[in-house]
Amino acid sequence: MFTNPATELVPVRTKDQLRFITCGSVDDGKSTLIGRLLHDSKMIYQDQLTALERDSIKHGSTGNDIDFALLVDGLEAEREQGITIDVAYRFFTTPRRSFMVADTPGHEQYTRNMATGASHAQLAIILIDARKGVMVQTRRHSFICSLLGIRHVVLAVNKIDLVAYDKERFDRIARDYLAFAAGLSFTSIVPIPISARYGDNVVDRSVHANWYHGPCLLEHLESIDIQSGTASQAFRFPVQWVNRPNPDFRGYAGSVASGRISTGDEIVVAASGRTTRVKRIVTHDGDLVAAEAGDAVTITLEDETDISRGDILSRPDDRPKVADQLAAYVIWMDKEPLAPGRNYVLRIGAQTISGSITTIRHRIDVNTCEHLAAGTLSLNEIAFCDVVTATPAVFDPYDLNRKTGSFIIIDRYTNRTVGAGMIAFPLRRATNIARQALSVDRRERAALKNQKPCVIWFTGLSGAGKSTIANLVDQNLSAMSRHTMLLDGDNLRHGLNADLGFSETDRVENIRRVGEVAKLMADSGLIVICSFISPTRAERDSVRSLVGKEEFIEVFVDTPLEECARRDPKGLYSKVKSGKIKNFSGIDSCYEAPTTPEVHLRTMEQTLEHSAEAVVDVLMARSILDG
Repeated sequence: MFTNPATELVPVRTKDQLRFITCGSVDDGKSTLIGRLLHDSKMIYQDQLTALERDSIKHGSTGNDIDFALLVDGLEAEREQGITIDVAYRFFTTPRRSFMVADTPGHEQYTRNMATGASHAQLAIILIDARKGVMVQTRRHSFICSLLGIRHVVLAVNKIDLVAYDKERFDRIARDYLAFAAGLSFTSIVPIPISARYGDNVVDRSVHANWYHGPCLLEHLESIDIQSGTASQAFRFPVQWVNRPNPDFRGYAGSVASGRISTGDEIVVAASGRTTRVKRIVTHDGDLVAAEAGDAVTITLEDETDISRGDILSRPDDRPKVADQLAAYVIWMDKEPLAPGRNYVLRIGAQTISGSITTIRHRIDVNTCEHLAAGTLSLNEIAFCDVVTATPAVFDPYDLNRKTGSFIIIDRYTNRTVGAGMIAFPLRRATNIARQALSVDRRERAALKNQKPCVIWFTGLSGAGKSTIANLVDQNLSAMSRHTMLLDGDNLRHGLNADLGFSETDRVENIRRVGEVAKLMADSGLIVICSFISPTRAERDSVRSLVGKEEFIEVFVDTPLEECARRDPKGLYSKVKSGKIKNFSGIDSCYEAPTTPEVHLRTMEQTLEHSAEAVVDVLMARSILDG
């Protein structure tokens, strides 16, 4: 990155590196294979070998032999259990090529870690235990590799020594896998019989499997022609940082995702369409004449242009897509299921955008590649979905550019990464639909009513007193000649939301619709009073961000569950107890109480009338009732 402008020109660097992963089912020998590959290619120093021999005595699972898996499995839990948990990266070189290898977990619960490693790889070594053949996890990992753009596969049939180097067993496994993989997007599949423990066909050719006449593993890795193609792709430069070391310098820092750019070239800000030219390409070591995929540079422009973090620079004649609706493959990575319609954070390169998965078109059975109907996604499931973003996103289809065509999904409340997506194509709503400009805005509408619009959001358990207090607040404001509208959960389920049930997905959609209606009413200048259990913070925060922080007032009606059940004004708790109602908030479905509500009403300590007056007092203190 740029720290001090310089004028010396330095050449563009070139590299020849193969990035590959090992994957497959549990105990297929992935870590052992990498360890053997490093050892037999003389990539281990003597002190590492001494430590490995010592660790093999303590943690090894190969008797008196060296356990090569311990070279890669560095976590204590991995060594104790003899499994890979996290992705382990190793770098090594041979006279012909440099390598970056990612050892990925085989357990189903760590599939998300495997997908992380696959997203950066050009080739996959898929291991199969010669005794077991093609397993469910073999299919799952192969499908994910194909989905993530890996086009070259080595089918390493490992532990061939444990089946007496049986050629027929090897041929049968290879046929089974090739039949399964016929529907995937692989360009090449090379089956190799190996014994990672004893080194057969890893670096040196096996003397025990003289019936095999193909390449050994390292020979194939060194010779396979894999060009990432990023240098020949369309130019893409995601801006990661606006570089302003002093008032006289403004540059845009980042790494060239694909393509090549030179000083003097015309470029465009993809989202806005504003064109300009490259003035300088700056690095810490001096200016470059040109930069290509992988180079970290700061670009300065000839014109003053509005550019910020997340913008993508491209050539005017080959711009990326810009849309706020898109179709994408989604891998779900969280133990909590996907809730269609819920507002998540989407990170597409350097862009951070609010968005939601609105429709699951189909879930994909990784064993058969069959398309199945689905209303949600559970851990490790994959589906083809429609995605909507709050503002237009800039992207390429994933099969054209892996760096600008992928995204991660982040839970707004927990900040966990819960999913990953590969964009297939835009749905183009952003270019086909534009907002209609209105001559009368919300400020003018509110002025006519002599008040400031807002949304008062009552939340709490069923029976807490939300509707009663909200109704009292409505009466008090009406008596003060204020213009209000009361939206109650039960009432809306008789009309607008009559088609929704009480599954988590339907509850998310229920609150999303209410939030949109509340915003429209607030835009008309009304004080909108909403009474909904709204059990999750994520949905309430979504409405807050939609309406605006300054105009959203969260009121927590805090009544203990025991008291709510005792009151039971609608007889719901009795039905829950008898098993007639499922997924009831506070009983068998979680209720997440607000952490910092604007108003906290403890109904066991004050009357309902005093609670309503407390809400009105807050409105007056915030000048909501002032004209």
